[in-house]
Amino acid sequence: MYTEVARRLRDHILHELKPGDMLPPERELVRRFRVSRSSIRDAIRSLEAVGLLSPRQGVGTVVCDLVSDTVVSPVANALLQKRTTLGEVLEVRMIIEPALAARAALRATPEQIAEMEAILARQEDKLLAGELSIEEDSSFHHDIALAADNAVILKVVRVLMDLLRESRQRSLQAPERQRKSLAGHQRILAALKQRDAASAEAAMRQHLLEVEQIVLQRI
Repeated sequence: MYTEVARRLRDHILHELKPGDMLPPERELVRRFRVSRSSIRDAIRSLEAVGLLSPRQGVGTVVCDLVSDTVVSPVANALLQKRTTLGEVLEVRMIIEPALAARAALRATPEQIAEMEAILARQEDKLLAGELSIEEDSSFHHDIALAADNAVILKVVRVLMDLLRESRQRSLQAPERQRKSLAGHQRILAALKQRDAASAEAAMRQHLLEVEQIVLQRI
């Protein structure tokens, strides 16, 4: 499951940092590993998914205690098994993410809402430029899970995002997928800004149904 960048970052953490230490800023990691910011972010999320790193709101990313925090939850571990199909992953998303959107509508901070707005602005810019917005697509869903404020579910969502990376790369090649993705995200964000839990849940469910139709058609 690890990318080469994630393996290098993991080795750096294990050899040079200890539990409780802060992970260096992204710009420093970009310079150290000579890779793009998006590669660093993907690597960080992979290591968060297995419990080696943990985001702390208002603080940064912290190295976890290897004894107590590196065991992936049973749900996440099951998702990582090779026998898990794309359809099953999409089904898990449908179970989890609408409820997370409803929860986020009630719990998201103004700063988190502002960050989601910035993500969608970047996504729209890329759409207009004819570029893929894989990072923005993943980041938006990740930030909703973060705003929902449940550490266990957040870990599962990170595993889901990792498993769906390849299907995103394929499906986002289709212009209609990118347009529908952005429109769906905008509907969800509008509900979050209104603090309307029911509308946020419905908007996420509609978005996931649209995504599922396009993704499964392209398999």
